Amino acid sequence: MTQQERQQRSREEIFRAAQEEFGTVGYDGVNMERICAKHGISKGMMYHYYTGKDELFLLCVERTFRELEAYIEGEMESLEKLDVREAVKSFFVLRERFFEQRPLQKGIFESAMLRPPKHLVGQIEALRVPVRRLNRAFIAGLTARMPLRQGLDPEAAARYLESVEPYFQNILNDYCSDCPAQDVRSMLSTAGGLLDLILFGLFRRPDGEPAAAARGL
Repeated sequence: MTQQERQQRSREEIFRAAQEEFGTVGYDGVNMERICAKHGISKGMMYHYYTGKDELFLLCVERTFRELEAYIEGEMESLEKLDVREAVKSFFVLRERFFEQRPLQKGIFESAMLRPPKHLVGQIEALRVPVRRLNRAFIAGLTARMPLRQGLDPEAAARYLESVEPYFQNILNDYCSDCPAQDVRSMLSTAGGLLDLILFGLFRRPDGEPAAAARGL
């Protein structure tokens, strides 16, 4: 084994240890000493390759986003063949499908998106750009096929769906809080009712009241 291969193996060993820790207890619960002690990594080796906790966390976030991006990209073509309602429903649970077999990456994603360290928010957002770009392209294609409400433009509809997507799983969990435990397939069925509320709203607009978009809201 060459020196370069040994170095790469050492870096990967540290990364796997950090991924397990961040994915299990989140950013706040991890420190370098914990990683070293729990996984038998010497502090000398740790600090030879990584400067500290933030660098390791961002590496875990970057790899999680990269894998998620590749997964979404691979699913795009099949989703685009569905009718709009089914495509939106599948899109909203796409991330959960990805994380169903990847609990460590799910923990890292939730730590980065729901409980991000304030001093790393800008860097996390920069790492998320490729995933957001894919999401926007997909949503733009959907809204182009949707019969939108009068006065609502496709760009506003796309922004709305994009803003809902990161939190859809949490909304669904609350919506189904009294339901039995569900796997992703079961949630796909349940998601249909929630999706109707998201897409079509709750209340009938009083006769003669102008649409929000028309009022400039």
